[in-house]
Amino acid sequence: MAIDDKTNETTSAVPLKTDAAGAATGSASAESAAGVDEAKSRFNSALDEAKAGAQALRGEAGQRAEAYKEQAKVKGSEYAEQAKAKGGELAVEGKHKASEALTSLSKVVAENAAKIDDNFGPKYGDHARNAARGLQDAATHIDTKSYEELGDEARDFVRKNPGLSVGIAAVGGYILARLFRR
Repeated sequence: MAIDDKTNETTSAVPLKTDAAGAATGSASAESAAGVDEAKSRFNSALDEAKAGAQALRGEAGQRAEAYKEQAKVKGSEYAEQAKAKGGELAVEGKHKASEALTSLSKVVAENAAKIDDNFGPKYGDHARNAARGLQDAATHIDTKSYEELGDEARDFVRKNPGLSVGIAAVGGYILARLFRR
């Protein structure tokens, strides 16, 4: 009878239900539903926290971009001022060198005027002397004017004589090409 006593004992006050696989169901499914709800809640709060962090990063990135933009603008204006100053210096230096070159050329032409008289006649020698005086006058004109005034005069000349300006530019380009090709 000892065997019968063991089989008649009740082990639980709540009967267990089993699913098709034989696993126990009932209070376990209630616990798993509560766990899923808690996991969803934690996931949603983590998602909201990540969105807030991304929004904060976006705001910080915008502020940094504005700061960098302002720094770039300040640096750009500084570089522009430096470039203008350096350009002005180079323009004055170029103007001075052009004047010196014209003066040297006029001296060479004036010195060779006597040889031109001997070889080709006084008429051509006079033309050489006039050209030398014209070159010297141009050198003096360049020395006395500022490069802004010279630029204005050049623009006016081009407006008044566009065909001649293109011709002069073509001849000047040809001469420069010949000089630098060697």
